[in-house]
Amino acid sequence: MNEVLNVIRERRSVRKFLDVQLSDEDINTIIEAGIHAPSGHNAQSVWYTVIQNKDLINYISRKSKEEMCKSDVDWIKRFGSSERYHLLHHAPTVIVVSANNDAYSPIEDCSAAVENMLLAAKSIGISSVWVGLSKYFFKLEESNTLLHIKDGFEPHYAICFGYEDVEKKYPKPTRNYEVIDWIK
Repeated sequence: MNEVLNVIRERRSVRKFLDVQLSDEDINTIIEAGIHAPSGHNAQSVWYTVIQNKDLINYISRKSKEEMCKSDVDWIKRFGSSERYHLLHHAPTVIVVSANNDAYSPIEDCSAAVENMLLAAKSIGISSVWVGLSKYFFKLEESNTLLHIKDGFEPHYAICFGYEDVEKKYPKPTRNYEVIDWIK
C-alpha cells in the first residue's frame, strides 16, 4: 500500500501521552509539513507557536474550562466542569496555529496546515490530537499576549503532540463510507 495512504488510514486522535518531551528536530519536521500546506492565494498566512511549558499548558486548560462552563451547550459545559478533563490532555508539546487576519482564507489555511502536521507527526511515530475547544482560551483578552501572537494574527487551533501512552490506548473509531454521491 502507498505509504502516504497508509499514514492517512492509520492516523487517529490520541488523548493519553507519555511525559516525554519531543525533540526540536521532530517539532521542526512537523511544522515544516504545515509550512508546505496549500493556502488561499498562496498567502502563506499561518504562524506557529510551540508551547512546552507545563505551567502554561495547564493554565490554558484551566482558563478554557472556566469559559466552557459558561456555554449553553451541555456537553461543553460538562467537559468544562469535569475535574478529570484536561483540555490539552497533558501533552508535552502543544502547537498553536494562528493566521494573518488579512489573509484571503485564514481558517482554511490553518486547517490545511494542521492536517499536514497531524499526518507528518504520525509518519514519524508521534501521536496527536487537534483541539477545537482551545477557542475558549483564544477568546480571552490575555491569550494573544501569553502566547506571543504577532500583531495582526489570530490563533485558531491548538494541536497536542507526544508519544502515546500505549497502556491507555483506545481503538480508532470506525469510518462511515456511505458518504459519496457520483455525478457523471
